[in-house]
Amino acid sequence: MTESNVVYDLRNVSKTYELGGRAVHAVREVDLTIARGRLVAIAGPSGSGKTTLLQLIGALDRPTAGEVLFEGRDIARLRDGELSELRLHAFGFVFQQFNLIPTLTAAQNVEIALAPSGARADDRRATVTRLLDSVGLGSRADHVPGRLSGGEQQRVAIARALANEPHVLLADEPTGNLDSTTSAEIMDLLLSLSGDGGRTVLVVTHDNDVAGRAERVLHMRDGRLVAAPGIAAPVGATGFASS
Repeated sequence: MTESNVVYDLRNVSKTYELGGRAVHAVREVDLTIARGRLVAIAGPSGSGKTTLLQLIGALDRPTAGEVLFEGRDIARLRDGELSELRLHAFGFVFQQFNLIPTLTAAQNVEIALAPSGARADDRRATVTRLLDSVGLGSRADHVPGRLSGGEQQRVAIARALANEPHVLLADEPTGNLDSTTSAEIMDLLLSLSGDGGRTVLVVTHDNDVAGRAERVLHMRDGRLVAAPGIAAPVGATGFASS
C-alpha cells in the first residue's frame, strides 16, 4: 500500500477508562492501516472494544496511548477546534438508532446537517434532493420518520451523514435494528459509497453476515485485533495491519 493511499495509520493505540476505581482497557495496542476508498468491517462481540476503536478513528475520543494518524495528521495532537472542524467536514456518522428528528421531514432532517455550511437556501435544497435521490428516497422527501420504514429511516440518516461530503463514513451497527433483507440493502448502499464512490467506509457490527459483505474484516476481542476463527494471526502483528 502506498503512503498516498493510506487514510488511517494507527500505531500502538490503546484506550483505558477508569470505572469505579478500576482500569478498563477498552482498546489494547492496536496497529492498523486502512486504505482509501475501501469498506472495512470491525466485527466482534459486545464489549470487545469495536465501538471504542471507531470513536478513536472518528475523533470522538482521544487515545490514552499511541497515535491515530488520519491522512497523516495525528488526531491526538489536534486542538479541540481542529477536532470539531475535522468531525464536521471529514467524517460522516451513522448509528444503530437513526437519530432523526420525528417532527421533521426526511428532507429537513438532511438539510439540518448543511446549516453550518452557510449555503444559500436554494443550494441546500438542491443538495438535499441530490442526496435523497442517491439513497433511493427522492420520492419520500416530504415524509416524517414515523411514515418511513426502518430501512428508509437509515437511508435518510446516511444521506444526512453525506451532507458535508466527508472523506470517511463511520457506521456503528447501522443494520442493528433492521431485518436481514433490509440489512443487505443497506450494505449494498454502503458498498456503493466506497470503491467507485470514493469514500472510505468503516462499519462496526456484531453480525457476521453483515461483516462478510465488507471488502476487509477486522475482528476484535478483549480490546485487541485478532485473527478470524481458524485463521492464524500474522507473526509479530496485533491484527491485519497491512492491507
